[in-house]
Amino acid sequence: RQTGFFFRLSEPGRRVMALTKKSTLLKGKKKPVWQFTLNLSNPVEDGILDSANFEQFLREKVKVGGKAGNLGTVVQIERLRNKITITSAKQFSKRYLKYLTKKYLKKNNLRDWLRVVASDKESYELRYFQISQEEEESEAED
Repeated sequence: RQTGFFFRLSEPGRRVMALTKKSTLLKGKKKPVWQFTLNLSNPVEDGILDSANFEQFLREKVKVGGKAGNLGTVVQIERLRNKITITSAKQFSKRYLKYLTKKYLKKNNLRDWLRVVASDKESYELRYFQISQEEEESEAED
């Protein structure tokens, strides 16, 4: 990319500096790719969640260009055993993925037992809520 400066006369005798951008095509530069993973291993192994059903839900609900289910070649959703990978050529929000996951959990009445936790910068994990039985027993005695 090249940027250049030039002076423009806004009023007689007064110079104002303006910035212009001249963009040139950069050959060989790759477009950015957004890739996120959802780790569903805990609930799938326990038989609470069906990963194929969740994958189908994502395919129907993910919006591209304002239309749900319009994935095309922009967004790919892949399932490998207990992990679902979402790859997008256009900007894709990790927060949107969390929103859809929570929506699925609520629809299937799993929201009371499972939560969506970010395990690292590009992935989420479904975990059980930690309910300590000791606290419940002490509250019941009081």
